[in-house]
Amino acid sequence: MTTSLLPGEAPVSLNEARGWLRLGSSIDDAVVAQLLRAATSICEAYIGQWLIVRTAEEILTLREGRARLTARPVVAVATVALMPAGGGEIVLGPGDYALTIARDGAARLAVAFPGDARQARISYRAGIAEGVNGIPEAIRQGIVRMTQHLHDARGGAGETPPAVIAALWQPWRLLGLGSGR
Repeated sequence: MTTSLLPGEAPVSLNEARGWLRLGSSIDDAVVAQLLRAATSICEAYIGQWLIVRTAEEILTLREGRARLTARPVVAVATVALMPAGGGEIVLGPGDYALTIARDGAARLAVAFPGDARQARISYRAGIAEGVNGIPEAIRQGIVRMTQHLHDARGGAGETPPAVIAALWQPWRLLGLGSGR
């Protein structure tokens, strides 16, 4: 399970969303902020990547000393700790494990000597950009349009999101074959 220790920063400001929705300066700020967070989460789920770099922590099962990190794209690993069967944790040094980051940002961890540990706790950072300005405009526009769709559907209308949103996000969507990414 991937846990983001800090919520992801929204790549679209509240003012931008209000402007797109043609709302007044402070009308429905809480609602629009909630919709922006939802739209950002939908985008991240659709493209399979975190947008703004943030910290993650996972407890992963080791298979033959190897594990695949969930969030993408991985930027760096902060700590790796083995969780032996008898309890406790053994923090590994950088030379005690190898991290391979693929071109798509997927990362695999390999521990040379895991001992009897079947799990590892890994803290790392993942995301496309360090800040809002690094997010591609097409992704940002898709988030604004998804926010509008969610705003319009507040009354319970069950319409599907406009196809243009998927078209805007498609170039950044990561797909994989089989059960693992």
